[in-house]
Amino acid sequence: MLLKTFGWSFAVTALGLVAAVLYDGWAAFGVVLILSILEISLSFDNAVVNAGILKKMNAFWQKIFLTVGVLIAVFGMRLVFPVVIVAISAKLSPWDAVDLALNNKDRYQELVTDAHPAIAAFGGMFLLMIFLDFIFEDRDIQWLRWIERPLAKLGKVDMLSVCISLIVLLVTALTFAANAHQHGGGHADKAETVLLSGVAGLITYLIVGGLSSYFEDRLEEEEEREHEAEEQAKRSGQGPSAVLLAGKAAFFMFLYLEVLDASFSFDGVIGAFAITNDIVLMALGLGIGAMYVRSLTVYLVRQGTLDDYVYLEHGAHYAIGALAVILLVTIQYQINEVITGLVGVVLIAWSFWSSVRRNQALAAAEGKAEGSDERTEVSSGV
Repeated sequence: MLLKTFGWSFAVTALGLVAAVLYDGWAAFGVVLILSILEISLSFDNAVVNAGILKKMNAFWQKIFLTVGVLIAVFGMRLVFPVVIVAISAKLSPWDAVDLALNNKDRYQELVTDAHPAIAAFGGMFLLMIFLDFIFEDRDIQWLRWIERPLAKLGKVDMLSVCISLIVLLVTALTFAANAHQHGGGHADKAETVLLSGVAGLITYLIVGGLSSYFEDRLEEEEEREHEAEEQAKRSGQGPSAVLLAGKAAFFMFLYLEVLDASFSFDGVIGAFAITNDIVLMALGLGIGAMYVRSLTVYLVRQGTLDDYVYLEHGAHYAIGALAVILLVTIQYQINEVITGLVGVVLIAWSFWSSVRRNQALAAAEGKAEGSDERTEVSSGV
């Protein structure tokens, strides 16, 4: 099971590390290894959230997530995305941006740093919406009840998460963005850029998330109708087909996963510049990390981990909320990547520990109930 799920990740790791040595010696080997660990530590919460979505998809789309999705994640977000950002911000052609990344790495890093406010605003708004929609939903299982119960009641107000996100974006534009961090320790007024990028992130979430939910609901309705029509289908020999609908539902859920992964990868891509400004080493290290995150996602689904440890998804969403806030704060202030990674790890570890305690309490309660039944049977002479 372990080799089947993580086999591709092990293979990519070996190839990536060998490529690093061939590219720039053993120093490059160490850089790629550090970047891989950085990406995994920053994106563990991403794997947990992805697993909650991926478990609704069949084996075919899980395989697509591990193949096509990885190509998008590695080449799209870890290689192409930084180049596109530089091309747009510096008004260069893509080829000039690639040439800059390969031949003038210091200038390339400066341009990416200057584009960070736009990246952080887009990703921060997208992740904040994910967190707010989760925390405002009324759930049967609640982790931090003293927070989640009152927020679930507030969640009955229509469009509350959108309103809060827009308020946060406005406050960010008037505070952090007015004195945004730039390369060389300088600062600039990026309020307009942050507002536009934040609104774009919000719109992206509403469109992609809305389409995913719509087709998912349609799929569930179709499955219910198909179940009700089974007896009639057996008699007539013709059963209803939901292949097209299932394909649409899975496609938009896949698209949602890719946008979600893109938002999570912002901090990893930006944080990687603290270690190296070599785009080749960056793509190798972050790409290896992305493979493990995806394999871990599939592992959590196939093992049913989220069903056994019910608070893990809660912890991951709280980590998302924390990451959204951190991204917005980094528009003005630099925050060490170790702190960003530790926040997510601590929240998920706490939720895992709470899940273990819950399972132990349930097992103890069941044991007492069984013992009580046995004593009753003995006393009655059975």
